[in-house]
This record gives sequence, C-alpha cells and structure tokens, in this order.
Amino acid sequence: MIRQVVRFRGQVQGVGFRATALWESRGFRVTGYVRNLEDGGVELAAEGEAAEVEGFLAALRERMAGSIRDEAAEQGRALGLWDGFHIAP
Repeated sequence: MIRQVVRFRGQVQGVGFRATALWESRGFRVTGYVRNLEDGGVELAAEGEAAEVEGFLAALRERMAGSIRDEAAEQGRALGLWDGFHIAP
C-alpha cells in the first residue's frame, strides 16, 4: 500500500478539479482527499495499492490535462488515515 501526495498547479481552481477527482476516485480502490490551496493550486492525497493509485491519478490527469500546468509529487507508505476519498475544506 502506498500514499501519494500531489500538488497540481495551473488553472486548477474554479474548473471542477476537486469534483472531477472525487468522481474519478469512485472507479478505483483509493482513499484520501483533494483540497484547494491558498496559492491557487490543488493538493491531492491518495492511498491504496500502487496500481490503483497510479490508475486514479492517470485518469484524473487525462480528464484535467487542459488545466494542469505542472505538478509535484511525494510518495511513501500508506498511513491508513481515511475511510474513503473526499473533498477536504
């Protein structure tokens, strides 16, 4: 089980990014959150089997390709903090 935290930059706020992430998460066995950042970016944390997390992120990147300018990711072991995937305040 892995945890991946990704900070997306670009036109990622006000374009349905968080709602899209929530919708895409339903097709994968992942837990975590997505939230807006004060600097205009979006942070997403996803945990699960590596293939599920990577599949989820690939699907999100494909759907939001026109909005994402760049991203920074950190990967580690899953912490088991969430029961599902949700939009965080």
